[in-house]
This record gives sequence, C-alpha cells and structure tokens, in this order.
Amino acid sequence: MSGAEPSAFASTMEQFGPRRDPSARAILAGVDGSDTAMRAAAFAFGLARRQDSRLIIAFVACPAPLIPLRPAAATMLEHDTTTHLYAELREQMRTAATELQVPVSLLKTFGDPYTALRDAADHNQVDTVVVGASQKAGHRFAGSVATKLIRAGHWPVLVVP
Repeated sequence: MSGAEPSAFASTMEQFGPRRDPSARAILAGVDGSDTAMRAAAFAFGLARRQDSRLIIAFVACPAPLIPLRPAAATMLEHDTTTHLYAELREQMRTAATELQVPVSLLKTFGDPYTALRDAADHNQVDTVVVGASQKAGHRFAGSVATKLIRAGHWPVLVVP
C-alpha cells in the first residue's frame, strides 16, 4: 500500500450532490454492499428526494473476528476487498446524488455496525434510519443490526427486505 492511498479502516466523511441547509431533515442509511443494503440505500435516496432531506450513507468496515490470529496475507486481502468495495459504493453514491439532486454525506467508519450506525444517527440527529434486512442465519439467535437499532428506540427504523 502506498503512503498516499487511504486506509480501508480510516474514518472519512465526503459530501456529494447539491448543498442543503444543515438543519434540514436527515435520513441515515447503512450500506455494506449486500443486496438488501443496496435496496435500503435506493429506498433512502427516494425518501430523501421526496422529503427534501439530506441523506447520510454510512459504510461500516467491520473486522473479521480473531483478526490478531489471522495470517498477514488474509488481513491484507480483507483490506484490499474493503477498499475496493468502498470505492465502488462511493462512485455509486456520488452518481446517484448528482442524478437525483439529493445531498449526500458518505461516512466511512470502522467497527461494530450497530454501534457505528447508532453513533452516526445520534451525532447527526437523524429523523429516520434505513437498513437492509439481515441475510445471515446466525442473526436469528444473536440479533441483527436492524433489531438492535429498533430496540434502541431513538428514531424510526425502516427495514428494507
């Protein structure tokens, strides 16, 4: 990795589309590249456009468990995959923001998805959180990010199938 290349696990915030009053209503959508997350982002774009709201798209890079015990090659592969996925998502969000004339803030952060989305929603004082339904079988027992956000009860949460 060159010194000028940003790290996949460094937090960033970028702005796309038209500028909107920071006091305008805000919608937060969590994306991770999955089909349901991309449908949630599309729904959030439509909602933001109809409500004349600003949209915050949050991409949370989540480390694999037991990362200190993994070989360096596996860690480097995960880093490259995350960097590539974020670059694709960034371009899609930039294009959609321009075409739909929706002001978008793209947040990239690192850590637990529930904690990152909760903190982003609270910090940006969002009116609604939009997430995709979990496609992982283990979430039936441990609870999905969407379920945890709903239980937090701070904002309305829309779960897109």
